[in-house]
Amino acid sequence: MTWSLGLEGRGVVVTGGAGGIGQEVARAFASAGARVAVVDVEQGAADAVVAGLEGDGHVALGADLADLSGQEALLRRAQSELGRFDVLAHLAAVLRRRATIDDVTEEDWDFQIDVNLKATFFLNRWAARLFREQGNGGRIINFSSQGWWTGGFGGSVVYAASKGGIVAMSRGLARSLAPDGITVNTVAPGGVDTAMMRSGGDSAALDSFIKMIPLGRLAEPDELAGIVLFLASDHASYITGATINVSGGQLMY
Repeated sequence: MTWSLGLEGRGVVVTGGAGGIGQEVARAFASAGARVAVVDVEQGAADAVVAGLEGDGHVALGADLADLSGQEALLRRAQSELGRFDVLAHLAAVLRRRATIDDVTEEDWDFQIDVNLKATFFLNRWAARLFREQGNGGRIINFSSQGWWTGGFGGSVVYAASKGGIVAMSRGLARSLAPDGITVNTVAPGGVDTAMMRSGGDSAALDSFIKMIPLGRLAEPDELAGIVLFLASDHASYITGATINVSGGQLMY
């Protein structure tokens, strides 16, 4: 066994690829020699990320993943553009932060569950179908949050519920897809310095949150990229159904 990542020439789809963490994951895969399809709801934002990627053969794809009718075509286009499809790194998610649970509306619930959980299941299933067609197995890395364990705070309970669903769903998919050589794992970030993390709150609340982190700071977005590459690499070939907590020590279990 060699100790390279083994990602050279592989086709990788990164959803939420223009987000704070997503673009760093896309850059890391490109740096490792993979060909990357950057998927984002905003085509222009995806274009901008692709323009800055190392190497060539990358593609920007604008798509609303909550539109289930377009998921198959999206992945097949990515497969065609990249020449192959080996890895789905699924980071796309939405958060509607409310002050209390009493402020959460039914529309808030439906929006977050539809994008974060429902779309994830069907996108994972389409990825698995394409992997089976290729016959070489594949890697799925879904993103959760440490909220899957803590339950979230106040009006972010719905977001946490959707992320807890991703952990449970990923474990079930890992068991179901293992006979096809497809691994399914989950990354659960703690506090990361992104626009989502800073949305809808005040500086005092953020400072209080940071004080609960043993390492004493938020993660930089690129600090999440390494674990994604590891799970996609040859070194993680015997890991499936795992949830990797990346929280600076705030969540220990």
